[in-house]
Amino acid sequence: MEQPDYTIEEAAKAKGFLRIAGVDEVGRGPLAGPVTAAAVILDVCQIPEGLNDSKKLTAKKRDAVEVQILEKTEWAVAHATVEEIDEHNILRASHLAMERAVAALDPAPDYLLIDGNLIPRGLDLPSEAVVKGDGKSLSIAAASILAKQARDRLMVELAQQFPGYGWEKNAGYPSKQHRDALQTLGVTPHHRRSFKPVHNMLYQARNVAS
Repeated sequence: MEQPDYTIEEAAKAKGFLRIAGVDEVGRGPLAGPVTAAAVILDVCQIPEGLNDSKKLTAKKRDAVEVQILEKTEWAVAHATVEEIDEHNILRASHLAMERAVAALDPAPDYLLIDGNLIPRGLDLPSEAVVKGDGKSLSIAAASILAKQARDRLMVELAQQFPGYGWEKNAGYPSKQHRDALQTLGVTPHHRRSFKPVHNMLYQARNVAS
């Protein structure tokens, strides 16, 4: 199984860059909640033990690695709101969250490793897009963990305000419980109205009302 390592970061350092941040986002697919991004600068002498792509770690391991990331790295987490997702689109909103996470690092990084195949247009630093970067770069893997942990906790909080949708378990993704609750409980302020299942429900409701 492929494991992320520090090879890409070392190549950037060989070009003279010193503060290299890995950037990743989570939450493009859910029907509800924000999209969340994180930016992480690793100290090569203090790489958290067990660091890997967040999707390859159990919840218990993510919790343990997250504690180390928060203690041993420079990091920032940021969000783009449901309103921004609906106003722009999910890709642009995810890039806004990435831009905000990078901007929150102080001092600023001098090189970025961006998960995916696109570099957000609002980033004016030297950058490199890394497809499936959370499985290749330790810095991006660390960002993937922080972003997921932060968003999952936020969805647990929202689940307490809007029970029945199962957000504490499905994090806003379209599980059966979530889809069934949309039919029985309706659309909340935290649902993405531009996403087809939610949009279709609202369209049908308007037609019935008229």
